[in-house]
Parts: sequence; C-alpha cells; structure tokens
Amino acid sequence: MSKKVLSLDQLRFHRFKKGDERAFEHYFKAYFNEIVGFSMQFLRDEDKSRSIAQEAFIKLWKNREKVEKLNGIKAFLCTSAKSDCISLLRHKKVVDRYKNSTLDQRERDLNMDVLNALEFDTMSFNELEDLITESIESLPEKCKMIFNKRRRDNKKNKEIAEELGITVKAVEANMTRALKILRVKLANYLPSFL
Repeated sequence: MSKKVLSLDQLRFHRFKKGDERAFEHYFKAYFNEIVGFSMQFLRDEDKSRSIAQEAFIKLWKNREKVEKLNGIKAFLCTSAKSDCISLLRHKKVVDRYKNSTLDQRERDLNMDVLNALEFDTMSFNELEDLITESIESLPEKCKMIFNKRRRDNKKNKEIAEELGITVKAVEANMTRALKILRVKLANYLPSFL
C-alpha cells in the first residue's frame, strides 16, 4: 500500500490548521498587502484598510480549523475584509446623511454594490482590480480625470475645482456622471447589481 505524498503547500496548510505560527506567518506575508489593496479600493483610507486586513488575519487564526482547503484561506480573508468594508461604508453612509453629502453617499453606494456582488470563490481580487481599472479607463476624459483626482488622489471637490479652473458644481456633475457610467459598466459583470 503506497503512502500519499503531500506537497510543500499541503504540508504547510496542515501545519497551519494545527496551530503552527510559522505556517500562519507565511500566509500573512503572502496575502496581507493584497487584502490591504482590496480594502483600499473601497475605503480609500490606508490606515483603515490595514486595520481591516489585520482583523481578517486575526479571524483567520481563530477559525483556522474551519478552513477546509488551501484556497479557502484567501477566500476567507477576502470575505472577512468584504464584510468589514461593508460595515464601515454603512456607518459612513449614516454619517453622510447627517452631513448631507449626497456625492459621498453615491460613491459609497457604488462601493457597497460592488462588494455585495462579489463571490470570492468565482472572482479573484486581481480580476476585480482589472475590471475596475478597465471601467475607469473607459470613462470620458474629463470624468476620468476628476474621478481619479477624487478617488486615487483623495482630493476634495473644492481642491479639484481650483486645480482645473472649474466650479465645484461641475466637479460634482462629472463625478455623478462617472458613478452612473461605472454602475452600468460593472452591472454587466456583476448581475446582482440589477
């Protein structure tokens, strides 16, 4: 009777499930930045994104025995980050309601739509990132420029207006247009938006 030979990945996974901290450290190093990047896509706040990634790893460690397969580690981490991002966005939505910032609310609504539609067994973070980047690149030029200044550079509407020599209303109109276009483009890939 031949003995089944386990690969290095399978051995590490078995050690991780049994509580081996070095095996856990391997997964931490392999996935931490990816989970931070995933969260940044939606929160645009590095500190909060790092906290969410750390929390995901704490939950992973506490629930390691429940993870059935090797590829379940990344799915677990992404699902945990997704859940925490949604909670944070919901909280910000309530805060925005009192601030009466409808544009921020629309952005968070789009982020929540994307997050709610994600199933990590079928879509990887890289596929999501490519999809979002491609959708942003296809925006009309002015919309894209304003969207990137707001989302990537984290600038306020007033700063963007001054920089481009346009009114704050024009910035808001372009952001609203960009969000509508992205909602439609992403809906083609994520049918649960509908």
